This record gives sequence, C-alpha cells and structure tokens, in this order.
Amino acid sequence: MRVFIFLAALLFGLPSLAASRCDVNVPTEHADLAQVSLAYQSIGRASDPALLLVMGLGGQLIHWPDEVVVALCQQGFRVIRYDNRDVGLSTWRQAPADANLTFEVLRYKLGLPVSAPYTLTDMADDAFGLMDALHVKQFHVLGASMGGMIAQHMAAMAPQRVESLTLIMTSSGAEGLPAPSAALLQLLARRSAPSREVALEQQADLLAALGSPSVSDDRQVLLHQAALSYDRAFNPEGVKRQIMAILAERSRVALLNQLRVPTLVVHGTADPLLPVMHGVHLAAHIRGSQLKLIPGLAHRFQEAFKAPLLAAVLPYLQAHREDRSHWAQIDPVPNPNLL
Repeated sequence: MRVFIFLAALLFGLPSLAASRCDVNVPTEHADLAQVSLAYQSIGRASDPALLLVMGLGGQLIHWPDEVVVALCQQGFRVIRYDNRDVGLSTWRQAPADANLTFEVLRYKLGLPVSAPYTLTDMADDAFGLMDALHVKQFHVLGASMGGMIAQHMAAMAPQRVESLTLIMTSSGAEGLPAPSAALLQLLARRSAPSREVALEQQADLLAALGSPSVSDDRQVLLHQAALSYDRAFNPEGVKRQIMAILAERSRVALLNQLRVPTLVVHGTADPLLPVMHGVHLAAHIRGSQLKLIPGLAHRFQEAFKAPLLAAVLPYLQAHREDRSHWAQIDPVPNPNLL
C-alpha cells in the first residue's frame, strides 16, 4: 500500500514538479566578467543539457516570451537567458569608449570602415564568459536577430562547445541582400527620448513596424510591452553602441562556409528588417544546415507565431539534445575576427 501511495503521489505530482522546475520567475543573477557584469536567469535543472538564448539588438532577457522559455525547459533543457552588454540589467565594469553613431552610419553608407566601441566577437566572448561562470562546458545556442550573428561567431570560435546552433530571423551580413526600408531604419535608430511617454510611443511604433502585416496589433498591448522594457532598464546609448558593432562587421560568409556545427535556420516570409532571402542565404552557406520558413512571420515574437516557431525549433533541439557526434570533425575557425 505504501508503495502504491508513493507511486501515485509521484505520478500525480509530475505536472507540479515540471512547473516548479521550469519557473521563469527565478531570481535574476549576475556573472562578473572582465569588462561587464551580465544579468542572467537559469531556468531548469543544472543537470539538464544547457540551452543559451542570445537576444537581438536592444533586447532584454524578458523579451524571450515566458511561454517559449517554459516550453524549451519542459523539453528537458536548462534554459539560460541573459542581457547582452549595454542592455537590461547588465552593467559595465569598465566604461565603454565614446562613439558617434551618426558619423559611423555615414561612413557605413559610403562604404568606409566603421569604428565601434566593441565587436560582435566581443559579445560572443561575453556569452562564453557567462557559461564559464556557470561551469557549463558544452551547450546548445539559440540566437535571434543580432543574437543570431553573435551565435555564428560562437560556433566558429569554439565549435567543440556548441552542440547545436539555432538561428532565428538573422543574417550572414553579406552585401547585396535586400535592405529594410529607410523608414524602418529611422525607427530603429530613434533611441533617445526626452521623457518616458515619448520613449514608450517610439518603442510601440518600432514594435508595430517589426510586426507581421497579417496580424493586427493592439496599440495598448504594444505600449504595455514597451513600458515593461523601459521600467526594467532604458539605455539608448548602449543600443547605439550595439548598432555600431553590427555595422562594423561586414560579411560573415567566409566564416559560415567553414562551420561544421549542426544548424537550424528559421526565418519568416514577412520579415521587414531582414527579408526572407537573408535566411535563405544564411542556410545556403552553412553546410548541412536545415532551413525552416514560417509564412507570415516578421521580426518579432508575436503571439500568433509562437506555436509555429516552437513547432520548427523543438523537434530539432530534441533530436540534437544528446547527439555529440559532430565534435570529432570540427576545428575552430582560424582568426574569426578577420573574416
């Protein structure tokens, strides 16, 4: 009888145990690195395979939808999400160099080299530093937008540590790919604001512009999302430095051609910032990669597309959860900074 009671308690307790294990309300902690202190959350069991989520331009860890994080955790992953340098609750241990975004954008348009306070490779180093601080040697990486660019560098720098790579709504940075509209770029660069109210309106405008034309956004919902971000942290100068890091790096095609890490590329057919050919081109230059195109998906994690995104990502991650067979045939890409 005691055995029966124990088994019944165990079985009926599984849902609550899973919910407790995948609690997204765990405290935000900090990992102190050489230049920055990174804010992060670790969700799930420390013994489970780790999945690092790398967010895009100006994005904070809270911009990974909680239900997506829970779904990933319930697949048996320890999900780690963090604030990149210059956003959210991450802070500088050494003051960043001064830079002028307007001047550097002009140089970019003229085809001249862009000077940035730091590079995407530096941001990839941050990610490795975080995982070192957590004593995680091998892990899966999922990057969105700029986070996907950072993830590409991670796979090149230390392929023996990256068990699989998932790249969502991102790009190779190659010349000749379709560019976003000038109006969207203007919204993206419009970061300074004289007041909270103006900042929220600007962010809501940007969120609307990055959304899918097949989905009608509720303005109040967008303003609420903007308020959550603003009230947690507002650092427009940091976002400008991130923009410069992107502009300072041209094509990553040579780097991508040498990657041997299992890779899934997911892209939306309605992406206004990085049109769909960015995803197609990216997958074409990573040997053995898989490409999933999601009809109507734009450049945001909108509610209508969370299920299709998970349907594309979860089977791939589960298939590679314990597969480490690629390690024997990979070497770090030499001098990734020079590519």
